[in-house]
Amino acid sequence: MEPLAVHHVSVNVDDVDDALGFYVGVLGMRVRDDRPDFPFGGAWLDIGGQQLHLIEAGPPAALGQHFAVLVADIDATVAELRSVGVTVSDPSPVGSARQAFTSDPAGNTIELHQRT
Repeated sequence: MEPLAVHHVSVNVDDVDDALGFYVGVLGMRVRDDRPDFPFGGAWLDIGGQQLHLIEAGPPAALGQHFAVLVADIDATVAELRSVGVTVSDPSPVGSARQAFTSDPAGNTIELHQRT
């Protein structure tokens, strides 16, 4: 096997409309129009060259799981998110990069990651 990239990540959200308000309205992702008509609520979003799939279901307990969003300027990103009322940790170094953390309305942890 030769993995090429991550195609998508799925997260459970208890309210798809709230999640879309956050992921689209705040984080700037775009809704895809090719999601099949599954028997459960959800949405597919574009994030760079990958996708985030929202699944309408109770989110699991927070045990450290998260996904990371690559950003160009973590300080500017944190400032922008805070300016619209989003709680974000202060950026901190991790290896040769920097990271900060926030949560979506369902409580899913999101890492903001800047390469250095």
